[in-house]
Amino acid sequence: MLMVAFRSKFRVLTGLFLAVAMVVLTSLASVPAAAAPQNPQAGSVGIQGTIPSPPPSRGATITLPSNGQSFSTLPITVRGLCPGDVLVKLYKNNVFGGSAPCQNGSFSIITDLFSGRNDLVARVYDQLDQAGPDSNTVTVTYNDAQFAQFGPHVALTSDFARKGADPGQTIEWPIGLSGGTGPYAISVDWGDGKAPDLLSQQFPGVFTLKHVYDSSGTYNILIKATDKNGETAYLQLVGIANGKSTTQNANLSNSKTIVIVKVLWWPAAVAIPLIITTFWLGRRHELYVLRKQIEKRQAK
Repeated sequence: MLMVAFRSKFRVLTGLFLAVAMVVLTSLASVPAAAAPQNPQAGSVGIQGTIPSPPPSRGATITLPSNGQSFSTLPITVRGLCPGDVLVKLYKNNVFGGSAPCQNGSFSIITDLFSGRNDLVARVYDQLDQAGPDSNTVTVTYNDAQFAQFGPHVALTSDFARKGADPGQTIEWPIGLSGGTGPYAISVDWGDGKAPDLLSQQFPGVFTLKHVYDSSGTYNILIKATDKNGETAYLQLVGIANGKSTTQNANLSNSKTIVIVKVLWWPAAVAIPLIITTFWLGRRHELYVLRKQIEKRQAK
């Protein structure tokens, strides 16, 4: 009888031990370690990827100038509305004529024009350089009788509507120069408040602009070329300094790691009734076995 009672108590204790162990392990699993440290860290390796997404579904709208308007002086400003965080490229007679970021739902691009008729169209591009729908077409006219005798109009072109580098790093930007008569005076306003760069080109062709931005941001660059006859060309582009600013880095270095401990209550709420039920069943089984042993002894 003592051995039977011992085995019954052993089974009860084993059930209690397993139930308590389940509660403890579940609670420990619910307590996270310290919050993840800020990344990247010294010696770490960063991985950058691009997630495919559909191109912009809405295009820009040119609101200025108005359709049919005529001009006799350059440059002109093309303004309009645009959707979200996109780059707006302006095309005149389907030739790239400048770019600007969409900011607060609008854009503004300084540009020159071809002699005669110019069909202006704005196209939006996302971060993957996917084009959205074309804007409305605005037709304007440029009357350049003053310079018609000098031959082809001076023009500036670029294969890049925007280009970027980290602050403190040099952006190199190839620019194409054509038409007009050399030598040419080139002025470049990089949009960061520094004095414009001034340089001279003797002949048409490709030349390279270089600049260093001191702080992160998006900048409107305006390039102006003037030939020896006083004829001018304009090209607006977008420069990006894509590093983190000093203020942002200081905030990260001064930040403290916060440990947040969360204990899930539902494992304990489920386990406690199980413990009580197991204990009660074990006691009933123990009493049942003892009663049977007593009945057997009395029957002998």
